[in-house]
Amino acid sequence: MISSQRLQRLPRRLAVMAVDALLIALSFWLSFALRIGQWNSPWFQSNLHLLPWAVGIAWLVLLLSGWYRGLTRYSGSHTLYGLLPRSGLIVLLLLLVSTLSGRADPPFRSFWILFWLLYSGAAIAVRIGLRDLLRLWLARPSLRPMLPARAARDQERGAPVQAVVYGAGQAAAQLLADLRYTSAYRLLAVVDDDPSLWGRRLQGIPIHSPHELPRLIERHGLQQVLLAIPSAPRRRRLELAGQFSALGLAVLTIPSLARIAAGDQQVSELRAVAIEDLLGRETSDPDPALLRAAVGGKVVLVTGAGGSIGSELCRQILRLGPRRLVLLDRSEVALYELEQSLEGFRSQADGPWPHPLAVLGDACNQARLESLCREQAVQVMFHAAAYKHVPLLEQNACAGVANNVLSTRVALEVAFSCGMERFTLISTDKAVRPTNVMGASKRICELLVQAAAQRNGPICSMVRFGNVLGSSGSVVPLFRRQIAAGGPVTVTHPEITRYFMTIPEAVELVLQASGMASGGEVFVLDMGEPVRILDLARQMIRLSGCSICDDDHPEGEIAIRFSGLRPGEKLYEELLIQPTDQPTDHPLIRKAHEQFLPFEQLEPLLAQLQQALDHWDDRMLFQALQALVPEYQPPQASPALADLSGRRTRSDRPGGDGGGAGLPAA
Repeated sequence: MISSQRLQRLPRRLAVMAVDALLIALSFWLSFALRIGQWNSPWFQSNLHLLPWAVGIAWLVLLLSGWYRGLTRYSGSHTLYGLLPRSGLIVLLLLLVSTLSGRADPPFRSFWILFWLLYSGAAIAVRIGLRDLLRLWLARPSLRPMLPARAARDQERGAPVQAVVYGAGQAAAQLLADLRYTSAYRLLAVVDDDPSLWGRRLQGIPIHSPHELPRLIERHGLQQVLLAIPSAPRRRRLELAGQFSALGLAVLTIPSLARIAAGDQQVSELRAVAIEDLLGRETSDPDPALLRAAVGGKVVLVTGAGGSIGSELCRQILRLGPRRLVLLDRSEVALYELEQSLEGFRSQADGPWPHPLAVLGDACNQARLESLCREQAVQVMFHAAAYKHVPLLEQNACAGVANNVLSTRVALEVAFSCGMERFTLISTDKAVRPTNVMGASKRICELLVQAAAQRNGPICSMVRFGNVLGSSGSVVPLFRRQIAAGGPVTVTHPEITRYFMTIPEAVELVLQASGMASGGEVFVLDMGEPVRILDLARQMIRLSGCSICDDDHPEGEIAIRFSGLRPGEKLYEELLIQPTDQPTDHPLIRKAHEQFLPFEQLEPLLAQLQQALDHWDDRMLFQALQALVPEYQPPQASPALADLSGRRTRSDRPGGDGGGAGLPAA
């Protein structure tokens, strides 16, 4: 049974076949007329019997070769050139019919060349005309009143957006070809930095200097700029986005070259520029061998699997074909959401997809963790479990240190007792010359891993990096919520700066660093240039389509308010304690030279820390932290150092029973 869609397409196909029949007949006649010089020569009359054969052969060849299945409005040069071999085959088959007919006066030899050239040229020209007319018809609502549904959608969409394309390269040419016949955009100009292109035209649209943008905005009422520079570095795109946003233009961008080349997206799939596209450093192609070195075919455990870094680690590890993946987290909600999200990654795994094992548990519980690792025969552990919110830990110092340091020491002991192959700690730039409890606790975790690496056992290493975009503690989601609420956007200090990296980039580098580890390394990720948070806030406000309200622009929509540095917060973050580092096999991974304490010297200091935690005493805790991390200087305003009418003791701890949160013996 013929489907209704085929019945709808049948009249169009018959119309195109009729046009081809007319072109065949016209080319057949002109081939004789041009060669003989007569409009109705006897030679033409004597070979008229070949004309029905020509039409029939043409229909047969074009139908069987799929010529009529193509969409006329999307015909490009590669499609039209495909007609040449088809028309050549038509001529050869017609020549065979003429030869087999045995007529005394067959067509002269030059007829066949003329017939091929005339039909090919006419068919291509007609299809180009039909394509352009069809695109124009689809783009102009006034030209198609017989399509009420489409007209209604256009009416809802409103007038086309007045837009300018930035960039005059190959991507811009393809974008113009895809968009100029759509009703969504009215493309008025192309802008490019190259002076040699100014005054010329790209697909009929004039190319201007960027300095002419204000005039073009005033003259044409431009509303949007379409960035067609997929290979431009992030810094350049950030600069351009800022310039265009300041001019009141909404900024859209085409996908990256990698996504276009992979076939994931088309050039015309425009989207709003997100701040994540512009922050951080330039990406680098991963080394597949390094990615798989640590996890390929292994049983892998991720602690803190429900967190920002932990969940992305799980996603990327699954794509690399582990034998088994164990997810450990004590948050039921986070673990459930992670387990559900991982179901969508089955199709992206390179090899067999092992169903991940979700385990509710605390990485501080040594007996439970060791039992789990022995039961699952874990070979590789990524320790991402940690408390990380700086102001919160300043007010809950003992809880933060107990969780971060205890879980790391427990995880290390389990890795040794279970005979694992690798252990990787996820660290932070706040561990460098820390000014807060979180940073000091993470530096102690690094000391534990460095000391453990001197023992015979797993390959122990750590990876240190700065802020990741989109994590629960990142400033970007906070700013996004504040902008959506109408402001104000709160910035702690006008000069505060931070390093930024996307979560997938950070995790990709963590996996490669783990793969190249030989034991005891402090890997430091190249985070690019630090970003001033005030500039970030301004950029996000502009990219959201809002204006900034300040002393110079009191009529603006979103204000920026300075709230002051929070307890333990630095103006500038650092990635290195010592001033030197060395390169590795990966251009974006460095290896730091950090001093550390052998376990014999570390153990008595840990015992002092243990005593502070046993008493849940903040003052004792800060003394122990400074003994372990001499560069740590707690701010005097820290809430934990306030005079709280007597020192907190074991009976004041959560639970009130004096139970230990202590560090296990080595």
